[in-house]
Amino acid sequence: MNPYVLTILLSSLGLGTVLTFASSHWLLAWMGLEINTLAIIPIMAQQHHPRAIEATTKYFLTQATAAAMILFASTTNAWLMGEWEIHQLSHPLATTTVMLALALKLGLAPVHFWLPEVLQGLELTTGLILSTWQKLAPFALMIQVAPTINSPLLVAIGLLSTLVGGWGGLNQTQLRKILAYSSIAHLGWMVLILQFAPSLTLLSLSLYIIMTSSAFLTLKTNNALTINTLATSWTKSPTLAALAALMLLSLGGLPPLSGFMPKWLILQELTKQGLPLSAALAAMTALLSLCFYLRLCYALTLTIYPNTLTATAPWRLNFTMITLPLSIITILALGLLPLTPAVTAMLTL
Repeated sequence: MNPYVLTILLSSLGLGTVLTFASSHWLLAWMGLEINTLAIIPIMAQQHHPRAIEATTKYFLTQATAAAMILFASTTNAWLMGEWEIHQLSHPLATTTVMLALALKLGLAPVHFWLPEVLQGLELTTGLILSTWQKLAPFALMIQVAPTINSPLLVAIGLLSTLVGGWGGLNQTQLRKILAYSSIAHLGWMVLILQFAPSLTLLSLSLYIIMTSSAFLTLKTNNALTINTLATSWTKSPTLAALAALMLLSLGGLPPLSGFMPKWLILQELTKQGLPLSAALAAMTALLSLCFYLRLCYALTLTIYPNTLTATAPWRLNFTMITLPLSIITILALGLLPLTPAVTAMLTL
Protein backbone atom coordinates (compact mmCIF):
# COMPACT_ATOMS: atom_id res chain seq x y z
CA MET A 1 0.00 0.00 0.00
CA ASN A 2 1.14 3.54 -0.78
CA PRO A 3 2.72 5.04 2.38
CA TYR A 4 0.76 8.29 1.98
CA VAL A 5 -2.54 6.39 1.77
CA LEU A 6 -1.54 4.28 4.77
CA THR A 7 -0.70 7.43 6.76
CA ILE A 8 -4.11 8.94 5.95
CA LEU A 9 -5.91 5.73 6.94
CA LEU A 10 -4.01 5.36 10.24
CA SER A 11 -4.62 9.05 11.03
CA SER A 12 -8.34 8.54 10.36
CA LEU A 13 -8.26 5.49 12.61
CA GLY A 14 -6.82 7.59 15.42
CA LEU A 15 -9.21 10.47 14.68
CA GLY A 16 -12.28 8.22 14.93
CA THR A 17 -11.19 6.81 18.28
CA VAL A 18 -10.30 10.22 19.75
CA LEU A 19 -13.60 11.67 18.50
CA THR A 20 -15.50 8.93 20.34
CA PHE A 21 -13.38 9.50 23.47
CA ALA A 22 -14.09 13.23 23.46
CA SER A 23 -17.82 13.14 22.64
CA SER A 24 -20.69 13.53 25.09
CA HIS A 25 -23.34 13.48 22.35
CA TRP A 26 -24.50 10.20 20.78
CA LEU A 27 -24.28 11.47 17.19
CA LEU A 28 -20.63 12.50 17.62
CA ALA A 29 -19.79 9.16 19.25
CA TRP A 30 -21.51 7.32 16.40
CA MET A 31 -19.62 9.42 13.87
CA GLY A 32 -16.30 8.51 15.54
CA LEU A 33 -17.15 4.80 15.42
CA GLU A 34 -18.04 5.07 11.72
CA ILE A 35 -14.79 6.89 10.84
CA ASN A 36 -12.94 4.18 12.77
CA THR A 37 -14.64 1.37 10.85
CA LEU A 38 -14.27 2.97 7.42
CA ALA A 39 -10.56 3.68 8.03
CA ILE A 40 -9.64 0.09 8.86
CA ILE A 41 -11.58 -1.51 5.97
CA PRO A 42 -8.91 -0.73 3.27
CA ILE A 43 -6.13 -1.80 5.65
CA MET A 44 -7.86 -5.17 6.14
CA ALA A 45 -8.47 -5.67 2.41
CA GLN A 46 -4.97 -4.66 1.21
CA GLN A 47 -3.85 -8.29 0.68
CA HIS A 48 -6.24 -8.81 -2.29
CA HIS A 49 -6.74 -12.39 -1.14
CA PRO A 50 -10.21 -14.01 -1.12
CA ARG A 51 -9.85 -14.83 2.58
CA ALA A 52 -8.94 -11.22 3.44
CA ILE A 53 -11.83 -9.86 1.35
CA GLU A 54 -14.23 -12.28 3.06
CA ALA A 55 -12.98 -11.22 6.51
CA THR A 56 -13.30 -7.53 5.56
CA THR A 57 -16.87 -8.04 4.34
CA LYS A 58 -17.88 -9.87 7.52
CA TYR A 59 -16.28 -7.17 9.65
CA PHE A 60 -18.00 -4.37 7.73
CA LEU A 61 -21.43 -6.01 8.01
CA THR A 62 -21.16 -6.64 11.76
CA GLN A 63 -19.81 -3.15 12.51
CA ALA A 64 -22.48 -1.52 10.33
CA THR A 65 -25.18 -3.51 12.16
CA ALA A 66 -23.81 -2.47 15.54
CA ALA A 67 -23.57 1.19 14.46
CA ALA A 68 -27.18 1.09 13.21
CA MET A 69 -28.29 -0.37 16.56
CA ILE A 70 -26.47 2.42 18.45
CA LEU A 71 -28.11 5.06 16.24
CA PHE A 72 -31.52 3.42 16.75
CA ALA A 73 -31.07 3.25 20.54
CA SER A 74 -29.86 6.86 20.88
CA THR A 75 -32.70 8.12 18.65
CA THR A 76 -35.21 6.10 20.70
CA ASN A 77 -33.84 7.58 23.93
CA ALA A 78 -34.02 11.11 22.47
CA TRP A 79 -37.58 10.50 21.31
CA LEU A 80 -38.86 9.02 24.58
CA MET A 81 -36.74 10.88 27.16
CA GLY A 82 -35.67 14.04 25.25
CA GLU A 83 -31.94 13.50 25.88
CA TRP A 84 -29.04 13.05 23.40
CA GLU A 85 -26.30 13.01 26.06
CA ILE A 86 -24.42 9.74 26.53
CA HIS A 87 -24.67 9.98 30.33
CA GLN A 88 -28.44 10.55 30.15
CA LEU A 89 -29.25 7.19 28.53
CA SER A 90 -32.06 6.08 30.79
CA HIS A 91 -34.81 4.22 28.91
CA PRO A 92 -34.53 0.41 29.42
CA LEU A 93 -35.00 -0.35 25.70
CA ALA A 94 -32.24 2.09 24.74
CA THR A 95 -29.77 0.89 27.40
CA THR A 96 -30.23 -2.80 26.51
CA THR A 97 -29.93 -2.11 22.77
CA VAL A 98 -26.76 -0.04 23.25
CA MET A 99 -25.24 -2.77 25.43
CA LEU A 100 -25.90 -5.44 22.80
CA ALA A 101 -24.59 -3.16 20.02
CA LEU A 102 -21.34 -2.48 21.92
CA ALA A 103 -21.03 -6.21 22.68
CA LEU A 104 -21.34 -6.86 18.92
CA LYS A 105 -18.68 -4.24 18.18
CA LEU A 106 -16.27 -5.74 20.72
CA GLY A 107 -16.98 -9.40 19.94
CA LEU A 108 -18.45 -10.37 23.32
CA ALA A 109 -20.50 -13.54 23.67
CA PRO A 110 -23.19 -14.35 22.58
CA VAL A 111 -22.51 -12.09 19.54
CA HIS A 112 -18.87 -13.14 19.16
CA PHE A 113 -19.11 -15.42 16.11
CA TRP A 114 -17.60 -12.93 13.66
CA LEU A 115 -14.37 -12.31 15.58
CA PRO A 116 -12.46 -15.64 15.10
CA GLU A 117 -13.44 -15.80 11.42
CA VAL A 118 -12.43 -12.20 10.72
CA LEU A 119 -9.13 -12.45 12.59
CA GLN A 120 -8.25 -15.68 10.78
CA GLY A 121 -8.47 -13.91 7.41
CA LEU A 122 -6.12 -11.05 8.31
CA GLU A 123 -2.37 -10.75 8.46
CA LEU A 124 -0.85 -10.49 11.95
CA THR A 125 -0.22 -6.71 11.97
CA THR A 126 -3.81 -5.92 10.98
CA GLY A 127 -5.02 -8.52 13.47
CA LEU A 128 -3.05 -6.71 16.17
CA ILE A 129 -4.81 -3.42 15.35
CA LEU A 130 -8.20 -5.16 15.34
CA SER A 131 -7.55 -6.87 18.70
CA THR A 132 -6.21 -3.80 20.53
CA TRP A 133 -6.87 -0.34 19.08
CA GLN A 134 -10.34 -1.17 17.76
CA LYS A 135 -11.51 -2.14 21.26
CA LEU A 136 -10.81 1.31 22.74
CA ALA A 137 -13.70 3.38 21.32
CA PRO A 138 -16.51 0.88 22.11
CA PHE A 139 -15.06 0.37 25.61
CA ALA A 140 -15.04 4.14 26.21
CA LEU A 141 -18.77 4.21 25.44
CA MET A 142 -19.44 1.08 27.50
CA ILE A 143 -17.75 2.57 30.58
CA GLN A 144 -19.89 5.71 30.22
CA VAL A 145 -23.22 3.86 29.92
CA ALA A 146 -22.40 1.05 32.40
CA PRO A 147 -24.12 2.70 35.44
CA THR A 148 -27.47 2.68 33.61
CA ILE A 149 -27.27 -0.93 32.37
CA ASN A 150 -28.92 -3.83 34.18
CA SER A 151 -26.25 -5.37 36.45
CA PRO A 152 -27.25 -9.06 35.98
CA LEU A 153 -27.05 -8.55 32.19
CA LEU A 154 -23.44 -7.34 32.43
CA VAL A 155 -22.44 -10.20 34.76
CA ALA A 156 -24.14 -12.76 32.48
CA ILE A 157 -22.41 -11.40 29.35
CA GLY A 158 -19.07 -11.36 31.18
CA LEU A 159 -19.34 -14.94 32.45
CA LEU A 160 -20.61 -16.23 29.10
CA SER A 161 -17.70 -14.52 27.31
CA THR A 162 -15.09 -16.04 29.66
CA LEU A 163 -16.69 -19.47 29.16
CA VAL A 164 -16.93 -19.16 25.35
CA GLY A 165 -13.41 -17.74 25.13
CA GLY A 166 -11.99 -20.67 27.09
CA TRP A 167 -14.11 -23.39 25.50
CA GLY A 168 -13.79 -22.16 21.92
CA GLY A 169 -10.00 -22.05 21.93
CA LEU A 170 -9.52 -25.64 23.09
CA ASN A 171 -9.94 -27.33 19.71
CA GLN A 172 -8.14 -24.77 17.54
CA THR A 173 -4.88 -25.23 15.63
CA GLN A 174 -4.79 -21.77 14.00
CA LEU A 175 -2.99 -19.27 16.21
CA ARG A 176 -5.05 -16.28 15.07
CA LYS A 177 -8.28 -18.04 16.05
CA ILE A 178 -6.76 -18.96 19.42
CA LEU A 179 -5.88 -15.30 20.00
CA ALA A 180 -9.43 -14.31 18.98
CA TYR A 181 -10.92 -16.62 21.63
CA SER A 182 -8.33 -15.32 24.10
CA SER A 183 -9.58 -11.80 23.31
CA ILE A 184 -13.21 -12.84 23.95
CA ALA A 185 -12.26 -14.33 27.34
CA HIS A 186 -10.28 -11.25 28.44
CA LEU A 187 -13.07 -8.89 27.38
CA GLY A 188 -15.45 -11.03 29.45
CA TRP A 189 -13.32 -10.41 32.56
CA MET A 190 -13.43 -6.66 31.89
CA VAL A 191 -17.21 -6.57 31.43
CA LEU A 192 -17.68 -8.69 34.57
CA ILE A 193 -16.20 -5.99 36.81
CA LEU A 194 -17.28 -2.97 34.73
CA GLN A 195 -20.15 -1.79 36.93
CA PHE A 196 -18.44 -2.40 40.27
CA ALA A 197 -14.92 -1.00 39.58
CA PRO A 198 -14.42 0.78 36.23
CA SER A 199 -10.80 1.52 37.18
CA LEU A 200 -10.14 -2.25 37.29
CA THR A 201 -11.65 -2.55 33.81
CA LEU A 202 -9.19 0.06 32.53
CA LEU A 203 -6.30 -1.74 34.25
CA SER A 204 -7.36 -5.06 32.68
CA LEU A 205 -7.73 -3.42 29.25
CA SER A 206 -4.25 -1.87 29.50
CA LEU A 207 -2.61 -5.18 30.46
CA TYR A 208 -4.64 -7.05 27.82
CA ILE A 209 -3.36 -4.66 25.12
CA ILE A 210 0.25 -5.08 26.33
CA MET A 211 0.08 -8.91 26.44
CA THR A 212 -1.82 -9.27 23.15
CA SER A 213 0.61 -6.92 21.38
CA SER A 214 3.48 -9.04 22.68
CA ALA A 215 1.77 -12.22 21.43
CA PHE A 216 1.10 -10.86 17.92
CA LEU A 217 4.58 -9.36 17.54
CA THR A 218 6.17 -12.64 18.68
CA LEU A 219 4.16 -14.62 16.11
CA LYS A 220 5.06 -12.08 13.42
CA THR A 221 8.76 -12.32 14.30
CA ASN A 222 8.61 -16.14 14.13
CA ASN A 223 6.34 -16.07 11.07
CA ALA A 224 4.08 -18.62 12.79
CA LEU A 225 0.38 -19.05 11.96
CA THR A 226 -0.34 -22.59 13.22
CA ILE A 227 0.66 -24.65 16.26
CA ASN A 228 2.83 -26.87 14.04
CA THR A 229 4.93 -23.94 12.82
CA LEU A 230 5.43 -22.83 16.43
CA ALA A 231 7.65 -25.89 16.87
CA THR A 232 10.28 -24.31 14.60
CA SER A 233 10.56 -21.25 16.87
CA TRP A 234 13.05 -22.86 19.23
CA THR A 235 15.44 -23.53 16.34
CA LYS A 236 15.22 -19.95 15.09
CA SER A 237 15.48 -18.12 18.41
CA PRO A 238 15.62 -20.03 21.73
CA THR A 239 15.49 -16.83 23.82
CA LEU A 240 12.39 -15.52 22.06
CA ALA A 241 10.72 -18.94 22.32
CA ALA A 242 11.31 -19.07 26.09
CA LEU A 243 10.02 -15.51 26.56
CA ALA A 244 7.02 -16.26 24.33
CA ALA A 245 6.11 -19.24 26.51
CA LEU A 246 6.22 -17.03 29.62
CA MET A 247 4.16 -14.40 27.84
CA LEU A 248 1.47 -16.99 26.98
CA LEU A 249 1.38 -18.08 30.63
CA SER A 250 0.97 -14.40 31.53
CA LEU A 251 -2.04 -14.24 29.16
CA GLY A 252 -3.39 -17.26 31.03
CA GLY A 253 -3.07 -15.37 34.32
CA LEU A 254 -0.42 -17.41 36.14
CA PRO A 255 1.61 -15.81 38.95
CA PRO A 256 4.25 -14.35 39.21
CA LEU A 257 3.55 -12.79 35.78
CA SER A 258 1.72 -9.55 34.91
CA GLY A 259 -1.46 -11.28 33.72
CA PHE A 260 -2.18 -12.52 37.25
CA MET A 261 -2.69 -8.97 38.56
CA PRO A 262 -6.05 -8.07 36.91
CA LYS A 263 -7.56 -11.52 37.52
CA TRP A 264 -6.54 -11.42 41.19
CA LEU A 265 -7.95 -7.91 41.74
CA ILE A 266 -11.18 -8.69 39.82
CA LEU A 267 -11.85 -11.88 41.83
CA GLN A 268 -11.15 -9.95 45.04
CA GLU A 269 -13.56 -7.16 44.06
CA LEU A 270 -16.30 -9.58 43.00
CA THR A 271 -16.06 -11.32 46.38
CA LYS A 272 -16.28 -7.95 48.16
CA GLN A 273 -19.40 -7.10 46.15
CA GLY A 274 -21.14 -10.26 47.39
CA LEU A 275 -20.74 -12.28 44.18
CA PRO A 276 -18.61 -15.26 45.27
CA LEU A 277 -20.40 -17.63 42.85
CA SER A 278 -19.61 -15.38 39.86
CA ALA A 279 -16.00 -15.14 41.04
CA ALA A 280 -15.73 -18.94 41.33
CA LEU A 281 -17.25 -19.47 37.86
CA ALA A 282 -14.90 -16.89 36.32
CA ALA A 283 -11.89 -18.54 37.98
CA MET A 284 -12.94 -21.98 36.64
CA THR A 285 -13.42 -20.65 33.10
CA ALA A 286 -9.90 -19.18 33.33
CA LEU A 287 -8.64 -22.78 33.66
CA LEU A 288 -10.11 -23.54 30.22
CA SER A 289 -8.12 -20.67 28.71
CA LEU A 290 -5.01 -21.80 30.56
CA CYS A 291 -5.36 -25.23 28.95
CA PHE A 292 -4.85 -23.96 25.39
CA TYR A 293 -2.10 -21.55 26.47
CA LEU A 294 -0.28 -24.57 27.91
CA ARG A 295 -0.73 -26.35 24.56
CA LEU A 296 1.00 -23.46 22.85
CA CYS A 297 3.79 -23.42 25.46
CA TYR A 298 4.33 -27.15 24.91
CA ALA A 299 4.60 -26.64 21.14
CA LEU A 300 6.97 -23.70 21.62
CA THR A 301 9.45 -25.10 24.12
CA LEU A 302 9.07 -28.86 24.44
CA THR A 303 8.82 -30.00 20.82
CA ILE A 304 11.48 -29.89 18.11
CA TYR A 305 10.23 -29.81 14.53
CA PRO A 306 11.37 -32.85 12.45
CA ASN A 307 13.59 -30.85 10.12
CA THR A 308 15.55 -32.63 7.37
CA LEU A 309 15.94 -29.67 5.02
CA THR A 310 19.28 -28.90 3.42
CA ALA A 311 18.57 -25.16 3.21
CA THR A 312 20.59 -22.49 5.03
CA ALA A 313 19.97 -22.59 8.76
CA PRO A 314 17.66 -19.71 9.77
CA TRP A 315 19.98 -18.44 12.53
CA ARG A 316 22.72 -17.75 9.95
CA LEU A 317 20.57 -15.30 8.03
CA ASN A 318 20.90 -11.56 8.58
CA PHE A 319 18.08 -10.56 10.93
CA THR A 320 16.74 -7.17 9.84
CA MET A 321 13.41 -6.99 11.70
CA ILE A 322 13.09 -4.23 14.33
CA THR A 323 12.61 -5.96 17.69
CA LEU A 324 12.76 -3.03 20.15
CA PRO A 325 8.93 -2.68 20.48
CA LEU A 326 8.67 -6.45 21.01
CA SER A 327 11.36 -6.32 23.71
CA ILE A 328 9.73 -3.48 25.64
CA ILE A 329 6.20 -4.94 25.43
CA THR A 330 7.40 -8.43 26.45
CA ILE A 331 9.15 -7.03 29.54
CA LEU A 332 5.92 -5.22 30.51
CA ALA A 333 3.85 -8.37 29.83
CA LEU A 334 6.02 -10.40 32.21
CA GLY A 335 7.20 -8.17 35.03
CA LEU A 336 4.45 -5.83 36.27
CA LEU A 337 3.10 -8.00 39.12
CA PRO A 338 5.43 -6.49 41.80
CA LEU A 339 3.78 -3.11 41.08
CA THR A 340 0.38 -4.40 42.30
CA PRO A 341 0.50 -2.52 45.67
CA ALA A 342 1.22 0.74 43.82
CA VAL A 343 -1.57 0.03 41.32
CA THR A 344 -4.12 -0.73 44.05
CA ALA A 345 -3.12 2.45 45.90
CA MET A 346 -3.68 4.46 42.70
CA LEU A 347 -7.05 2.76 42.10
CA THR A 348 -8.29 3.71 45.57
CA LEU A 349 -7.42 7.42 45.15
